[in-house]
Amino acid sequence: MNLRDELNKAGGFKNLELLAKQVVEGFISGMHKSPFHGFSAEFAEHKIYNQGESTRHIDWKLFAKTDKLYTKRYDDETNLRCHIILDNSSSMHYPEMQNFSIDHLNKTAFSALASASLMHMLKKQRDAVGLSIYSDAYDFYAPEKGSERHHQMLLKQLSDAVITKTLNKKTETYTYLHLIAEKIHRRSLIFLFTDMFQTSEDEVRLFEALRHLKHNKHEVVLFHVFDKSKELSFDFDNKPKRFIDVETGEHINLYADSVKENYEKAVSQYFDALRLKCGQYRIKYVEADINKNFDNILTTYMVERRNFV
Repeated sequence: MNLRDELNKAGGFKNLELLAKQVVEGFISGMHKSPFHGFSAEFAEHKIYNQGESTRHIDWKLFAKTDKLYTKRYDDETNLRCHIILDNSSSMHYPEMQNFSIDHLNKTAFSALASASLMHMLKKQRDAVGLSIYSDAYDFYAPEKGSERHHQMLLKQLSDAVITKTLNKKTETYTYLHLIAEKIHRRSLIFLFTDMFQTSEDEVRLFEALRHLKHNKHEVVLFHVFDKSKELSFDFDNKPKRFIDVETGEHINLYADSVKENYEKAVSQYFDALRLKCGQYRIKYVEADINKNFDNILTTYMVERRNFV
């Protein structure tokens, strides 16, 4: 039995890697500069230039003063390191779907495809990528590496996250963002995919966890993934419905119109506060409405980033 084929039959993406490549090649062609670049290393000291060494780091200003060749040494001269964080709680599997394509995504599928696309771009630059997946537990962790074997393992974890049934899995964003932040010691680019819904913590503590990701000079990008028509605008017809909390199992019966105005006001205030805090913490906020064109969301972010690197 081919396990990968059986998983494909069970639902999910038919080929996540191929789809990610198609997404990337679609908008990276024509770009003359990568949207990603390595973090600049910190200068440590000069050393005498030895014949045969690269001339890349010769300090020509010092040569003009001393008539001797010296090169600059750096404490940490490496390629970019990236860590992707995926919220895989039950609310991220809304709306429930069986098969996925670029035009048919729920929140987890959007996050997995975006993650795979980012990984593909970073792989082309031979950069190191790590992955964390959490829900009500720290489900998966892999440190930053750049090998092909590592890349394939991360793709499998992303694919499995999409098709795994997560009944009543609560979101522990506050707890696990703190744990993940402690694991990432070296300066990295961090992508977080989450709907930022959590019932067990107030928004202040959630924002504290976001701020913790910024320690050690990390660059953080929050992809706020949600269904705008349903989860923000509460766009349901006014027939009596049972609304079920997929993370706790609690439910309530009501007419949508009876709570629509108050609901939309409360959620809008929360989302506005989230954007404001991201701005204060210098976290890049990306609104990711799963009903919109996937290519446009990711491409817009990449073009904006490229213009500032």
